[in-house]
Formats: sequence, C-alpha cells, structure tokens
Amino acid sequence: MRGMSGESQKKRGRIRIGKWKWLAVLLAAYDIAAICAAYYLALWLRFEGTIPGPHLWAWKGFHYYYALGCVPVFALFKMYRGMWRYSSYGELFRILLASTLTAALHAVLITLIKHTRMPLSYYFLGFVFQTGFLLLPRFAFRMIRFVNSSVLQRNDETAARVMIYGAGEAGQQILRDLKNAREINDRAVCFIDDDGNKWGRLLMGVPVVGGRETVFENVKKYHVDKIFIAIPSAAASEKKEIVNICNETGCEVKILPGMYQLMLGQLTVSAMRDVSVEDLLGREPIRADMSSVYRFINGKVVLVTGGGGSIGSELCRQVAAHNPKKLIIFEIYENNAFEIRMELKQKFPDLDLEVLIGSVRDSRRVFEVFSKYRPDIVYHAAAHKHVPLMEDSPCEAIKNNALGTYKTAYAAMVHGCERFVLISTDKAVNPTNIMGASKRLCEMIIQSFDAKIKAGKAGEIPQLFTHFGIENADKDGSGSVFRNIRTEFVAVRFGNVLGSNGSVIPIFKKQIAEGGPVTVTHPDIIRYFMTIPEAVSLVMLAGTYARGGEIFVLDMGSPVKIDTLARNLIRLCGYKPDVDIKIVYSGLRPGEKLYEEKLMAEEGLKKTDNNLIHIGCPIPFDTDRFLAQLRDLMNSAYSNKPDIRDRVKEMVSTYHPEDAPTG
Repeated sequence: MRGMSGESQKKRGRIRIGKWKWLAVLLAAYDIAAICAAYYLALWLRFEGTIPGPHLWAWKGFHYYYALGCVPVFALFKMYRGMWRYSSYGELFRILLASTLTAALHAVLITLIKHTRMPLSYYFLGFVFQTGFLLLPRFAFRMIRFVNSSVLQRNDETAARVMIYGAGEAGQQILRDLKNAREINDRAVCFIDDDGNKWGRLLMGVPVVGGRETVFENVKKYHVDKIFIAIPSAAASEKKEIVNICNETGCEVKILPGMYQLMLGQLTVSAMRDVSVEDLLGREPIRADMSSVYRFINGKVVLVTGGGGSIGSELCRQVAAHNPKKLIIFEIYENNAFEIRMELKQKFPDLDLEVLIGSVRDSRRVFEVFSKYRPDIVYHAAAHKHVPLMEDSPCEAIKNNALGTYKTAYAAMVHGCERFVLISTDKAVNPTNIMGASKRLCEMIIQSFDAKIKAGKAGEIPQLFTHFGIENADKDGSGSVFRNIRTEFVAVRFGNVLGSNGSVIPIFKKQIAEGGPVTVTHPDIIRYFMTIPEAVSLVMLAGTYARGGEIFVLDMGSPVKIDTLARNLIRLCGYKPDVDIKIVYSGLRPGEKLYEEKLMAEEGLKKTDNNLIHIGCPIPFDTDRFLAQLRDLMNSAYSNKPDIRDRVKEMVSTYHPEDAPTG
C-alpha cells in the first residue's frame, strides 16, 4: 500500500510539473504572436493603414526572428515561472525591464540588419503595445479577481460592515486582506484616522471619514458591525482611550497585536485579536532585561514552594527557561502540581524536574526536602491569599503564611541555601485584614533572619516545632550548623495580578457568562494590576539585586478603578453595562480596603538599577522580642485561640483590624 501511495504521489507530482511547463510553452507562444502584432500595429498606426513597401519588408524580414529572440530573454527574467494569480509589483518590474531591454535591442538590430531607418513613433508605439500585450495575460487573472471581489463586496448584503481605525500602513494591509481573502465575509466601509490631512480622501476606494470624535456618528451613518483597530505603533494609553471609545459603540472590536507583525509583513485579518483586559490598563507592558536572571539561575538548584499556583507556576516556567541545574516544585494541591509537571515536561524535555507534594507547615517534610536536594535558590510563593476566607479562618492564615514561611526559611538557612525570596503583597502595608497582617509577619520574619545572620547570631533564631523529630537542626548541640551561614533573605511586594486564582477578572467573566449581575464591592474601590508574567519577571530580577533584608517594591503603574474595569469587561463581551448586564454594589467585605498601598508611611524608597523596582527602607522593630513572640503566636494558632488577631496586633504595629469596613 505504501508503494502504491508513493507511486500515485509521484504521478501527481509529474502531472503538476507537466501542466506548469505546458502553460509556460503556451505563454511563450502567445508572447511571440503578441510581439509580432505589437510592432505591426505600431507601423500600421504610424502610416494610417498604408505602410510603405520598404518599411513593411523590413518588418517582415525581422519581426519573427526578433520575437523568437525575446523568449530566452524573458526566460532569464523568470517571466515563465510566476504564479500569476498572485502577481505583484515584483513581476511588473521584471516585465517592464525585459520589455525595455528587448525594445532597445529591436531599435538597434533592425537598423543594422535591414539597413532601414524606421520612424521614431514606430519604436515608441511598438514598445508600448509590446509591454501592454505582455502584461495582459499575466495580470488578467488578478484583475478579474479584483473586479469580482469588488462587485461581490458591493452586492453582498450579508457581509459584515467594518470600520478600520488607522489609515496608515497597517490599515492598508488589513484593507487589502479584506478585499483579497474570499473566506472572510467582511467589507470595509470607512476609515477613521486622527491625522486631519487624510480626512475626505479615499484609500483603495474606501473613504477616510474623520477622527476619533466622529466614531459614533460614522458607526451609525455607515451601519458598522465591526471595528478593527490598526494602530500597532500607538502608545498603550492612547490605545486604551481608543478602545474605550470603540467599546461604547456596541460593535465587535478587534485590535492588532503590535509592531512585530507589521515589521514582518504578517498583518492579516486573521492576525487580529479580541480586545483584552490588558489593553484597558493603559500602560506599556513591562519588559525586563532578564540577562542577569539567566546568569543567576544558570546551573543552580531552584525550589519553588506553592509551585502549582498562579504565581508559583509562572515562576516555574520562567525558571525552567533559564537553564537551572534542577527545578523542584513543592505543592500541597496535587492537581495543580500534576498540571504544571505535564506542561514543563512537554515544553522542556531536558529539564531535571522534581515535583513533590507537601505542606510548608510540615517542618519534617520541609527539612527532608532541603536535606535531600540542597536548593541554592528558594522562591517562596506558598500562601493563603483570599482575604474573606482568611477573615473567617484567621488561625489558618497564621499557620500557613507566617509559620510556613518561618519553617521554610529556617530549613533554607541551615541547609546552605544561597538566596530566599519571599513573595509578598501590597496588602501587607497597613493591613486591615488578617491575610495582609500574616504577610507582614512573613516580611518581618525574613528581616529578623537577615539581622541575626549579619550579626553572626544565627544560632539565636529559635527553631519552631509543632512536633520534635528528625528536623532538629542542632542535633549534637554544638551549634556548628550555624557557622558560616550565607543565606540572603529578601521579600518582593506587589499588587494584584490579572488572571491569578481568585482575582476579579475570572470572577467577572463567569458572572457575565451567566447573564449577570456583576458584583463590585464598592464604586470607588481601586487596585494596582500587573500581568502574571510581568510580576514574575520582576520578582526574579529583584531577587538578583538582593543583599539581604530588603523589601523590594514593584512599580505597578497607575491604579485601576474596579467599577470601570467591570464595565469595560462587559462591553468587551458585547453587552451594555446596566442594560444587558446589571452591576450590583455588594459593599466592602470584612478586612477589605478601598485602596491598597505599596509602602507604609514610615517607609521610604531607594532606587535600584531598574526603575521598575524599588527598595523600601524597613521599619525598625525589636527582633529578639518578635522572635520570642512567634512561639506564643504558633501555640495560639495551633490551639485555634479566638484572640489570634489581638496577638498579631501586638506584633504588627501597623495592623488595624478595627479600621476594616463592615458590610
């Protein structure tokens, strides 16, 4: 069967090649006849139908040999190898060049060979007719397609009517694709452009009708169904404004990805994408120089706790792409661990990967992992993050976030870890909820560890146990394990990330899909947003700047009003806010603030080499007292004491649960 299949394929290949060659032979025959006719017609017109004998005999004795000689010249110019249904300016240029060259040879040779001086108009008209006849069959197919597509676009009432925003190069390419692509049932009816010099003019037959202030009236005037935004070079803030205007029209809105496709000549209608929430943030995407991260991670053993979560999994992806010696994922939720394991195995088949199930609250398990794998770098992303859930279970927030961080940091310190990077949050700043307070405790823990290590007193850091066992660091009681401690502890603080588990975007999308209502806690609530890859890139970059004890603060840009975000998302889905999808204000939840702060009032900012990463000057606190209080806090948390908030308040001076709004 395979042999027969191969035979048939060869036959089909020969048929295709033979057909192509036959077409080339027929085209060459046409060229010979056309060239002869071109110069006869030139002679006939010059003498108005009565050609003198010497000139006629000169033409008869020369034209056939000249026409035959043109064929190899045309072949050199590849005029018999083109796919003429896709004829372009390249083919046009080659035909003009070949025709000009042969016409010049014609003028020289007929004079030398036939010793007859032909009229100048004969040469000129002969060249014009010859060129026209050569172009006719080669561009006829494309002309017919263009006429047909124009007629079809004019007559097809089912075609979607498209407004193209941007009458520049990108807009022209989109229009050209709309006209040529048969499978696309869209037709452009007008252009919008903010350059007043283009208004009132036609671009490939389509009028440029005005600027952004005329979008609404022209959508109504031209009965527009779709708007294609084709301004890839525009700033993010400008795109945001234009997207907001277009969304208000109720039309389907699509946007070009960016300059990359324009430079590669890949701008087609299929390359356009739906407007995303990121387009509504109004800022340029953050592009960090990751070369220092590559040097830092290359050849190292890296452990990511909480590696199956939204932040943790992206950390794993970016670590895997930077050539680590080994990547260890530590995750309590097996489904998340399984998914990230499958993804990384597929993308990075040569990656030395270990995926381990366990909890950072289990000091025995944590010690076992550190003892076996000896990680050089730890990214600690494991945490409970949902504010309302933690308000209902405050002891769990302390157990997992604060004490889990403490146990993991302690294991890192005594097992020779080089760098420990804590993933923190802006909710740790002046917290009004237990989740934010627990993350502030985490920051204070790594600051305490750093202070003790720098003072040469690592042995004074108590090892917290909920049970005693193999994880006891100082087994022989000599304290030798605490000599030459070199671990650098840092924290990286940032705000909300788009698309993370529990963020508002997936919740809003689900509510919209169900027909509403969309619930916003308060009309004035604002948040800082960043995409997951952006945040993780900066986290990793900040980790390379660490010298120990810093709290790095990421520049999250301008805050976004959640109510505005919800309304824009409803429009993106093709609905009208408060008409098709209702917006309901449910009231601030326990522990929730109207706005999040990146720094405490007492903290200042220091610059780093990257203007997107800053260092907060830490608030001083009594390290010894804090470490002593942690044991009591642990006992209270594991005993599920109802006064856990009061104990946290004693340790975190900026924690004010009484300031949290109710209902």
